[in-house]
Amino acid sequence: MQASVNIEVSRGPNENNLSVLRRFTKRVQQAGVLPRVRSKRYSEREKSENVKRAKTLEYLRKKEVAAELIKLGKINEISKFSRSRRR
Repeated sequence: MQASVNIEVSRGPNENNLSVLRRFTKRVQQAGVLPRVRSKRYSEREKSENVKRAKTLEYLRKKEVAAELIKLGKINEISKFSRSRRR
């Protein structure tokens, strides 16, 4: 993890607000803060092995339950592509 970057710009005695803002935005761009934040915005962490294993076990358990219910005639065949179950 990289250290956070604090960018500070102090106003000169004869400097207007617009030029201070311009200098600040230029320093932010040079530090590369925005591209780094934007690149991490939509990325997800990889799931750990334990989480993957638990999810797979849950999926297999649900599949077995559904197969058993189909055998007993309690539900009809479940479509792979629809979330609704026909009863």
